[in-house]
Amino acid sequence: MRVAVLGAGGIIAPAIVRDLSDTPGIDGLTLLDLDGARARAIAERHGGGIATGAAVDARDRQALTLAVEDHALLLNAASYRCNLEAMDAALAVNANYIDLGGLYHLTLRQLRLHDAFEEAGLVAILGCGAGPGKTNVMAVRAARELEVVDEVRCASAGYDEAPPPDGLAVPYALQTLLDELTQAPVVVRGGESVALEPLTDGGTIAFPEPIGERATIHTLHSEVATLPASLGAGSCDFRLALAPPVESALRELVAQGTPAGEVATVPASARTWSAQHVAVRGRRRGDGAPTTVTVTALTAPHVGWGLGGGIVSTATVASATARLLARGALGAVAGVLPVERALTPELLFPELEARGCVITMSIDTTNEVLTP
Repeated sequence: MRVAVLGAGGIIAPAIVRDLSDTPGIDGLTLLDLDGARARAIAERHGGGIATGAAVDARDRQALTLAVEDHALLLNAASYRCNLEAMDAALAVNANYIDLGGLYHLTLRQLRLHDAFEEAGLVAILGCGAGPGKTNVMAVRAARELEVVDEVRCASAGYDEAPPPDGLAVPYALQTLLDELTQAPVVVRGGESVALEPLTDGGTIAFPEPIGERATIHTLHSEVATLPASLGAGSCDFRLALAPPVESALRELVAQGTPAGEVATVPASARTWSAQHVAVRGRRRGDGAPTTVTVTALTAPHVGWGLGGGIVSTATVASATARLLARGALGAVAGVLPVERALTPELLFPELEARGCVITMSIDTTNEVLTP
């Protein structure tokens, strides 16, 4: 299967390319980016001899369509802002599609393309990252312990054990981070979607060590767009725990209204860790007792790849989805699907664990309500 990777010069794509270059059934990778030199450099460093790089502007629909011809899959690791253009290109060339998320509102628009993909016999799997992505499937696993699901709370955090860098090191695209911090977070409460103020306090969460307990903020995320319907939950939200120096710097940029294009960033170190925390509350199977099921995931730095856990945590969900698709493990799926309706824990978790992710689950019978 030939795979085109859009946004190949970005923060996450190198780990996707590195992972897919070792995947049986993937016999060619075409790396596409606005910066062609960067795409070619990623192909040389991480492509395992099966990758080539080229320049393309995803906003040029004709150029993008021509670039992804003769590929079975378009894996979009570029900005979520070009998700619809990328889906149009995939449809035009009869290719399947994967992306890393649509930041809630765009995800809802993407889901409207379900009939077009289904009629073409293609599948588009949305939100195949750490969060959304891993978090969605973690929620599915937790929900299996419950007869009724009332609440789903998803969260992500990162930690860099290297000394603080000279400059702003961000875990993923700066523009996406700024969007998350400036756009109103949407939560679901009592079955209704509610917009909160940006930067609303999300409380503290005990993430796995070495990250530990961290303060969080509510941010706009795609889990909230799909998990309530998928799991029948009346409440759902997403919270983000940024490293304090990074959050402080981003808050300053937001306060000043500084455009992302005017900010110089530096790469995160190869010593970052990533954690996801998903708590699902409802009624336990069998006796109906109020129960909270918590699933956590921790991704360590990947020494062999020379890439930090923050990058690997997101990238390996996308590459695992591509790998499962290549070997026919997803079955005859078609249409536009959120990741929790395309992947099962049994399919995804072993793929992630083989790449350094540790997933744990705990069950607590309690009357405590997770949300105020």
